[in-house]
Amino acid sequence: MQSRNEFPIDPPIVELPIETHDRGFYDGFSRAVTIPGKVIVSLLIMWAIFFPVRASETLQAANSSIISSFSGWYVYLVAFLMLAVLLLALLPQSGSLRIGAPGEKPEFSRFSWFAMLFGAGIGIGMLTYSTGEPLAHFSNNPDIIRGAIEPRTIEAVRPAYIYTFLHWGFAAWATYALVGLAIGYVAYRRNLPLTIRSALVPLFGHRMSGNAGHLVDIVAVVATILGVAVTMGLGVEQFVAGLYRVGMGEWLINADGSSSVTAIVAALLVLVGASTISALSGVGRGIKWLSNLNMGLSFFLLALFAIVGSGLFGLRLLGNGIYDYLRTLPANALSLFPADGTAVSEALIQWQLDWSVFYWAWWIAFAPFVGMFIARVSRGRTVREYVLGVVFVPSLMCFIWMTIVGGTAIDLELSGAAQGSIVNTGISDQLYATLAVLLTPRMALAVSIIVVVLLMTYLVTSADSAILIVNTINGAGDDEGQRRYHILFWGAALAFMVGSMLVLGGIDAIRITMIIGALPFSLVLALMACAIIKAIIFDLIRQKHGVPTTAEACQDWEGGK
Repeated sequence: MQSRNEFPIDPPIVELPIETHDRGFYDGFSRAVTIPGKVIVSLLIMWAIFFPVRASETLQAANSSIISSFSGWYVYLVAFLMLAVLLLALLPQSGSLRIGAPGEKPEFSRFSWFAMLFGAGIGIGMLTYSTGEPLAHFSNNPDIIRGAIEPRTIEAVRPAYIYTFLHWGFAAWATYALVGLAIGYVAYRRNLPLTIRSALVPLFGHRMSGNAGHLVDIVAVVATILGVAVTMGLGVEQFVAGLYRVGMGEWLINADGSSSVTAIVAALLVLVGASTISALSGVGRGIKWLSNLNMGLSFFLLALFAIVGSGLFGLRLLGNGIYDYLRTLPANALSLFPADGTAVSEALIQWQLDWSVFYWAWWIAFAPFVGMFIARVSRGRTVREYVLGVVFVPSLMCFIWMTIVGGTAIDLELSGAAQGSIVNTGISDQLYATLAVLLTPRMALAVSIIVVVLLMTYLVTSADSAILIVNTINGAGDDEGQRRYHILFWGAALAFMVGSMLVLGGIDAIRITMIIGALPFSLVLALMACAIIKAIIFDLIRQKHGVPTTAEACQDWEGGK
């Protein structure tokens, strides 16, 4: 038998001790992560509440300087993540590796798995942007800015979907998939804690047990709260718009069409209260049940638009859109509009900041939450099945949703039936406006109620998932134990973050805060991509030389030595 020194590579690290408190309020938690995370989020909330003018001025200054300075970093990072995930899935050796022990079976059925991926990942955004984004690019996109086509014409439809698919396709889901794979691979193969820092162990080893690891988890907690705050902010605005559409009262809407402060507070009390209760029940009950309900209602709404709306027009858009998207993806994923001082150049740069850079930052800020959640429900799947399931299937569902629902809205505008009533209303109200044109008043009311219910369940699913994930990070990867008061804290913090920012400056205030807050985690994300590539390459080398690659095999190997 060979001695250990004769092997060209060592087994992987299969232990990562993280100090947690063993009594009192923080029993089972890493105080070095939990307390700083709570302090940072609390300071952001108090800043927005007690110094609204200064906060607003600071955010506007940041919007015009910091964000534009880092736009290239966001663009190239997301392009790198897409390439990395695709290669790991397509290469035969890496694609066959399992996220877990060899032969381990997945915990959830494929339907429940897809439902949880879709509901926690993009569900809320799909309801807001299914009509909003195609209509926005139908009115203004880079081709229109350059003067190549006229806005709101049939010629503007295909370019509109190129950019819609660019934002809601592989970029979003590859970002989530990378985080989930980097965490799940080391957690379920090597028994490392299910937390963000574990993903960097292949690069930094046991140093992730100390202050460097604490910093990584703190950054992830703050990014998660900010990323979920954007999603919740969009959802709350559309939720209030829906309540107004179904006749819940004039008090919900201000004179300019925005949500009233009272409506925002009432909506957050209901939604975050329900999500906190769901979080207390855990992923096995609350989130799984809500995710299945979300999927069922979503398919009902999609079927309604396909049958009653412009289904054939949407299917043509889907085919053309996928072809155009794949054809233009390499160029668009790497494009940065140059500044040459002209009005057209300035308009192109601003369009990219408002859309692409915003989305890349949103997906990055959302990635700790969604990636951790995906890792938690994906144990037992191969890398190839995981990537196909997490990247390609939800992307296709987004494309179908955008073309059937958004295509119906565009068709109603092109035919003159809508007479501008859809495209000229606010983004939070466009789905309801489409229903109002498409259906009879009574039917539109009934379906709008279904949309409100669906939106509510998506909001609750996203919020309770985020609360559980934050507690898991704070608990050094442990999702059990007495966490009731901490769940209540993060539920309240999320409500105050969304409410204070919406009152401060609407969804734009949350958007700017999130883009800035995503910067630190974007560096962590780049390191995670390098770490999972290294982990898989080194495991393939270990397999070649008979060195164990899983925690169980390492124990047997050590015993045999």
